[in-house]
Order: sequence, then structure tokens, then C-alpha cells
Amino acid sequence: MSATHRVEQGPGAAGIDRRRRACLGALLLAGTGVGPVRAEAAPGGAAPVAGPLERPATVLRDPRRAMLLGLARAGARTVSVGSHGVVLLSDDDGATWRQAASVPVSVTLTAVRFVTARVGWAVGHQGVVLRTDDAGEHWTRQLEGRAIAQLLLADAVRRGDARAEAEARRAVEEGADKPLLALHFRSEQEGLVVGAFGLVLATTDGGRHWTPQGDRLDNPKGAHLYTIDRHEDTVLIAGEQGLLLHSGDGGRSYRRVPTPYAGSYFGVGRDAAGAWVLAGLRGTVLRSDDQGRRWATLASPVPASVTALTRDRDGTLWLANQAGQLLRPTAAAAPLQLAAQTAAQQPADLLRLDDGRMLIAGWNGITRVSLR
Repeated sequence: MSATHRVEQGPGAAGIDRRRRACLGALLLAGTGVGPVRAEAAPGGAAPVAGPLERPATVLRDPRRAMLLGLARAGARTVSVGSHGVVLLSDDDGATWRQAASVPVSVTLTAVRFVTARVGWAVGHQGVVLRTDDAGEHWTRQLEGRAIAQLLLADAVRRGDARAEAEARRAVEEGADKPLLALHFRSEQEGLVVGAFGLVLATTDGGRHWTPQGDRLDNPKGAHLYTIDRHEDTVLIAGEQGLLLHSGDGGRSYRRVPTPYAGSYFGVGRDAAGAWVLAGLRGTVLRSDDQGRRWATLASPVPASVTALTRDRDGTLWLANQAGQLLRPTAAAAPLQLAAQTAAQQPADLLRLDDGRMLIAGWNGITRVSLR
């Protein structure tokens, strides 16, 4: 049975700003611009300059210097996304990079995923959802925060939820200021995106239409949702304040899973044995082999926040922390093993290549690490 979405009375502008800053600080994205979309004033009374939702991605002299936050494989191609709408493409396993031919926005892009060698999506600040049908060369905008606010309002009115309606009306007034932070697509038609302040939207037609899903979650305070994992009909969504949500029916309903940590989780996944693994602030890494009834702590070498997690083709989980360490679990409750000390700054995403190397996206671009 779906949980009823309850929105607490607004904390006021100061409270909202504090939560927004907390969200950005946790994501290591301070200074990349998630404020409301507005036309920028031009000098001399000229026409306003287009805002980041209408302005194409910044063209960089040296793409290697971009702050990058997401990585994905598109067939033999590697795709990375990051600040200022930058999308980078590599056809040689990350040795060289070039910018995509066309990206319609210059907001920070936070995550990217592909379901085929050609079809993929990226999400980012100001509620942006982008789609590509040519392996990342060209992108079209499918959704943005102003449209999301209108969807939330229509959904609240339809459900007769007065509190949700009041919150949605405030979102309409605030504009496109809520970032999307993670996504998962099961097919070219079915996908899910999540983000700040409990945003969850689903599509069943490849992103042409989106449906709010927040009323299905036990998330009354609208905690930020940072990460998502899906395997068949099992969906895991994790976020701030120790939040873990589990669906066993493909997202039609969710249950809140108690966890022994009250901080933020930035990574969630399943290991080769099917156990759930959570990773987050202060080196916290937890493992459960009974769907969250019991949790074991996997000790980290240092208490640095674990900000990236990926699963490779053989089911091995890999994690990266703010100290630039690449880690992996070795046994059910054993301490994490240090696989490599890297030069990556503020790692945000990982991608294991077929040749055994690891790509790490972070503040200093892409770091390639040999694991042999």
C-alpha cells in the first residue's frame, strides 16, 4: 500500500536555504549554481542574457579540466557529464576526450545512464532531464524544474492533498531550483529520476511524459534522495538522514528500511551475493544480506566520506572516498580493502573498464587507475 505523502509546514526562507546548502555541501557541488533560473541582466539596458536552461553547454578549451560528476558506458564509448552542461565523449577508454556536439543547457549535470549503445539520459540541476539517441553526440531537453513544479501541483490537486498542494504552489513560485541527482532506466521506455527535497518522477514512454511518485514514499520530511539502484523489480533509493527506501514491485510501493546510521548515503548497490550495500558520510559503509533486517559495518581505512559506488560486470562493488582512495569489500563483514590510492579529487562516479582499469569522475576531471 502506498504511503501518504505529508509535507510539513514550510520552515521559511532561512530554513529552505539551510537545507539547500546542506544538499550542495553533501554533494560536493558548492558553487555550481542550483539557484532559481532567471534571465541575467545585460549591461546598458540590452536584452537579458539567456539563463542556463536556455543557454547551450559551455565550450571548453581543455575538456580534461572540467569538473565531472557522472560516468556511463554507451557501447564502446564512454560518456561523462559535469558542470556547465559539459558532456564529454571518449572512444578510447578514457585516454582522450572531446565535447558532445550539442547540449541545450549549461546547468550542472549530475548523472548519466545508457540502456543501449545509443540511447541514454542525463539529469542535473534545475530539474533537467536530457535524452540522447546517438550515443551522446546530441541531446534534447525532456524535462526541467518549472515543468516539474507544475506536475507536482497537478498531482497534489488530483489527490486532494492540501499540504502537498501548498508545497507545490511554493515550488511553482520558486522556479526551477531543485536538482535531480540520480536516475535509472530499465529500458528505452521505463525510467526513474530522483533528487533534492524528495523528488521522484517516473516515465513509461521514454521520457515524453513524467509522473510524480513522491506520495508512494515514506519520506514525510522530503529528505534529499541521492542515489538509486534497481535489479529486476527490486528498487533501492537512499538519501540523507539515514533514509533507505525499498520497493519489491518495481516502484509501485515502497517501504522505509531502518538503518543504523542517521547521516547521508551517497551510494547504494548489491554485491555479487545479492546483499545490499550502503555508503556515505564519514566512511560509513553498511552491508545487509537479509534485505535490511540486520546490518554489518564494513570498516573503512580512514573516516572520509564515501561518495561513489559502482558494480562491475562480475558483481564486485567498488567505492571511492574523499581521500581519493579506491576501496572494495572482500568478505561479508571484513574491513574494506584499499585497492588504490588515486589522485582523484572529490570522486563522484566510477566506471570499471573491460581491461581492468577504473575511471573516476571528480572535481579534477577523469582519473584513470590501473588495478592490475
